[in-house]
Amino acid sequence: MKRTKVAFVYDFDETLSTTYMQDYFLIPELGMKPDDFWREANAWSARNGVDQVTGSMYYFKMTAQKKGLRLTKENLASCGAFIVYFKGVEEWFARINKYGRFLDLDIEHYIISSGYEEIIEGCGIRKYFKDVYGCSFAYGEDGTPVWPARVVNYSAKVQYLSKINKGLGKYDDKEVNEYTPDDKRRIPYTRILYFGDGMTDIPSMKMVKDRNGIAIAVYKPHSHAKTKAIKLLREDRVNFALPADYREGKEIDCVVKTILNKLATERDLDILKQRENKKKQGIKCPV
Repeated sequence: MKRTKVAFVYDFDETLSTTYMQDYFLIPELGMKPDDFWREANAWSARNGVDQVTGSMYYFKMTAQKKGLRLTKENLASCGAFIVYFKGVEEWFARINKYGRFLDLDIEHYIISSGYEEIIEGCGIRKYFKDVYGCSFAYGEDGTPVWPARVVNYSAKVQYLSKINKGLGKYDDKEVNEYTPDDKRRIPYTRILYFGDGMTDIPSMKMVKDRNGIAIAVYKPHSHAKTKAIKLLREDRVNFALPADYREGKEIDCVVKTILNKLATERDLDILKQRENKKKQGIKCPV
């Protein structure tokens, strides 16, 4: 029997990593402090009526040019090695995959992030993800950015979530809007778990929850971010608000394993129901 597919979909910044991925190395390499860079980038976006995610991509490109830094794919990928994760993240994927296999569940991990695909490609946990959907640059002949190839904001996150649900590829933009019957979708929303922390995650978390999947708002332990996560819980936008500690035996670990147990039990019960229905119809079933 084929294992039942389950999708774990994660935001990246402040969901798996302790802060924005650009803050660890890229912004300091530009000779700036993260707070100063983001304040200037957001102010530029506001002045020019630009979406903040798109505006920050331009601001990175512009600042790198001014500072004389060649911003290349290789340069960005090297930043991935400096990312600091919440406790337990680096062991989480192998451990939860093993638990899934015990239940005959095939867990697929995905990233949908407003951060940069190029940086994620260079991080140590990249090997665990079936696919990564993030912002990305288009590059000129000299290997430096010339234009945003993809911008992942709150609305784009919903689009990529739909691609995971339907089993589409990253670049299947036309097909994502076509009608697909529920029984033809590769991973139903009932078997999707979404992990996020910020404003760009809210539409995706709400959609997953409303379609009977599981939305988990995570927050940095012992921080004011807990208030924001609890607010999402009170507003019925998420199912759980949990500290971002992925170690064995901690809240996320226990909650997610309980959810996996439920999914496996529901699948087994469906199989038993199907067998009984065949008996009613006089169809012989293997013992």
